[in-house]
Amino acid sequence: MNVRPTIRLEGIRKTYGEGDMAVHAIRHVDLTVMPGEYVAIMGASGSGKSTLMNIVGCLDGPTAGRYLLDGVDVRRLDDNRLSGIRNRKIGFIFQSYNMIPRTSALSNVELPLVYARVPAKERRERAIDALDKVGLAQRRNHMPSELSGGQQQRVAVARAIVTNPVLLLADEPTGALDSKSTADVLDLFDELSAAGRTIVVITHEDEVGSRAQRLVVMRDGLILSDSQTRPGSTTALVVPAQAPERAGGGRHGISVEEQHSRAAADGPI
Repeated sequence: MNVRPTIRLEGIRKTYGEGDMAVHAIRHVDLTVMPGEYVAIMGASGSGKSTLMNIVGCLDGPTAGRYLLDGVDVRRLDDNRLSGIRNRKIGFIFQSYNMIPRTSALSNVELPLVYARVPAKERRERAIDALDKVGLAQRRNHMPSELSGGQQQRVAVARAIVTNPVLLLADEPTGALDSKSTADVLDLFDELSAAGRTIVVITHEDEVGSRAQRLVVMRDGLILSDSQTRPGSTTALVVPAQAPERAGGGRHGISVEEQHSRAAADGPI
């Protein structure tokens, strides 16, 4: 029986501007992520990793190429259907937590289910269960201001998994955390991976990348290497380095604020 990839990127390119002003943020990317894989995508500023995250998260579209998310060709979807895909199939985890102030942890976790029109009783049960999975069920009535940074990020993880998405997509999830909270969040990702979740983490931190089963390194808008880091990955491919002219990178793509704005249109995440 063939297993359908969670992510299949074929010949993905992303260019901003035209002519002499064109910036090739992604020059050519082929990438497949199977269900249950835990993948870290690393690269320096300007490598294209943030642009790739925006495309994988359906927050931006490629200039060329094909992207299948859980078998769905996202190029063929209008904005309303893309919003639905983001709400149902992708759980986002951002560096800045994106908690709603003066709203309890429980209510924050419920929000994607509100946008998905899940009945109130079921919403509450699923949100409590998600908080229990991240070890914070006992703090479900706390406001964000009453939680540490690490606890807020764990609430964000609970909010990401509450819709049971096919993909958890984390953008620098430990970037604002101290070393203890970073270790706690990475331990949580390990647990989610062991439970069969498909996880893609965008990071520049070696500590984060080393915890994934598979490490994809980007440079100049290309995948420089793709290798298995520890048992559990279905892929152990090493791609030879290529040396094109330097790409412009994520700074020419959509901003962090715009990422969050588009994500919020599907329900705060």
